[in-house]
Amino acid sequence: MKDYWVRDLSLAEFGRRRIEWSRNFMPVLSRFLERFDREKPLKGVRVGACLHVTTETAILVEALRRGGAEVSICASNPMSTQDDVAAAMAEEGVRVYAFRGQSFEEYYRCIGYVLASEPELTIDDGADLISTIHKLYYGVESEELKHVREASGDLGVKRLVEEVIGGCEETTTGVLRLRAMARSGRLLYPVVAVNDAESKRLFDNPIGTGQSALDGIVRSTGALLAGRDAVVVGYGNVGSGIARRLRGMGARVTVVEVDPIRALKAAMEGFRVETMRRAASHGELFLTATGNISVIRGEHFKLMRDGAILANAGHFDVEIDKRDLEALSVRRERVLPCVDMYVLGDGRRLFLLGEGRLVNLVCAEGHPTDVMDMSFSLQALSAEYLVRNRGRLPREVLDVPRELDELVAKLKLEAMGMELEELTEEQRRYLASWELGSR
Repeated sequence: MKDYWVRDLSLAEFGRRRIEWSRNFMPVLSRFLERFDREKPLKGVRVGACLHVTTETAILVEALRRGGAEVSICASNPMSTQDDVAAAMAEEGVRVYAFRGQSFEEYYRCIGYVLASEPELTIDDGADLISTIHKLYYGVESEELKHVREASGDLGVKRLVEEVIGGCEETTTGVLRLRAMARSGRLLYPVVAVNDAESKRLFDNPIGTGQSALDGIVRSTGALLAGRDAVVVGYGNVGSGIARRLRGMGARVTVVEVDPIRALKAAMEGFRVETMRRAASHGELFLTATGNISVIRGEHFKLMRDGAILANAGHFDVEIDKRDLEALSVRRERVLPCVDMYVLGDGRRLFLLGEGRLVNLVCAEGHPTDVMDMSFSLQALSAEYLVRNRGRLPREVLDVPRELDELVAKLKLEAMGMELEELTEEQRRYLASWELGSR
């Protein structure tokens, strides 16, 4: 097994400087890092991670290693790795298999290298690592498994599963995949849905993605958002955050949604709600955030105006149907580092950002570090929770324990110089009683 596979080790010094900069904005994770260093709650545990390799991820990996874990990590997206950070991690002795611009084969070979370490704890962003383990275990044949097997060598997947303590999942798309496994009765070990913790989903998803998705669009295109006709597809935690921030920048925002409750919420919050076909005919900027496949497809491309910009904020590159876009195009050209122009048969031009992958990570640097401080603190605490409860948890998708969720929120407030009010004893008694009412 390779010790690492990165783009260029000479980038390590710059990566170290950027990691140290990010550390200034991660006070909560830094506190847990210090405690982990003292207590070693993960001593001897082999951790396999499939995450976006960013400065914030490097600090999470440091916390796990300070806690005694042996960490192997690969990228959770072929285009999201920050090569200088990967180089810095490799020089620190981390088994890191990640570089920007991976091919399909390289991406899955890197997952195979992580599996070769026989992880006892998995940490995912999108569930590619855990789903690969399950496909190998159940004998599901797919193209990517050939590359995984070549890299993982003589992997005893049955033994690996027997030794796995549990896993953690960072994002909505991954949790959806895991819940599908659980419903089918095929989930092989307990997994904590870090994404669903309130101190993650209320901040990372709407605020982190909301800001960083727009950052990716502006960095890659230089587009003015004020006055632009923008269409947000999906009004969950991510889509709603994007829509609000677009409006804050002066865009005219339309929402496309299939869920009647979310659609009504968007309408009550002041957004126009339309079908995708109607919105396609007038939008100038389209952002997808659904976690679903082909939400913008051929029938919609045919209706779009010349010069429309297409971007995706969902985890996988399946929301904007690139096969349909290719089929309708007579020419494709890379016009800017992160912008591909597709020329349709009638001469109209559609501009796809970041190859339809996560626009905030491919065209920018991902979430603000301050937000990832909370998300990755939850990851570290969830890993510790799984290890402390080894063998006692059901093979289900589990919530982050409420006390850990609240602890992260309290420490973040403290780091921000905020103060939390406390209930009086009288108030506690009142809330606990069914007999007390008006006076």
